[in-house]
Amino acid sequence: MKVRIAYLDEPPFYWTGPDGSATGADIELADVVLRAIGVTSIEHHKTSFEELLPGVQDGRWEMNVPIFATPERAQRVAFSIPVWTIGDGFVVQRGNPKALTSYEAVAARTDARVGVIPAQVQYHAARSAGVSDAQQEQHPPAGRREPRAATLSRLGRSPCAHGEVRFHVGRDRRRTARR
Repeated sequence: MKVRIAYLDEPPFYWTGPDGSATGADIELADVVLRAIGVTSIEHHKTSFEELLPGVQDGRWEMNVPIFATPERAQRVAFSIPVWTIGDGFVVQRGNPKALTSYEAVAARTDARVGVIPAQVQYHAARSAGVSDAQQEQHPPAGRREPRAATLSRLGRSPCAHGEVRFHVGRDRRRTARR
């Protein structure tokens, strides 16, 4: 049996190695599980984030490496049992002068802003906690395309360091064993 897997360049979880092959923790996990259930041929297809779900729907590949399961996405594709869980991590200015420890803490301060990537899970989590659109600095700004790696690099280094935003939301990927 052959299975085609889509992946992104997002080390250490998945990326294209120097030899041109897909590699990373999630690629290795998928390969081990698929071989254990009898898959004899695995093809890896690098794609864009926007194409992950349409590719499954259109039959270009049978599965993706992990992606957040949301109710909206579950209307389009089926999800496996989660292979890892995560929690938000925050990057703040040294000393955390505004005591920003949660989305609720940001929502409670009219002088606090959070940097997010538009339409990502963190944006929706912030909104659910009461963080207004005016308090959210979108990177890249709505309507502007920028490679995801460049956005994350800029968020991780520039905005907080240079005072553009006071708080950044990211995901801390902590793996959990599932039996």
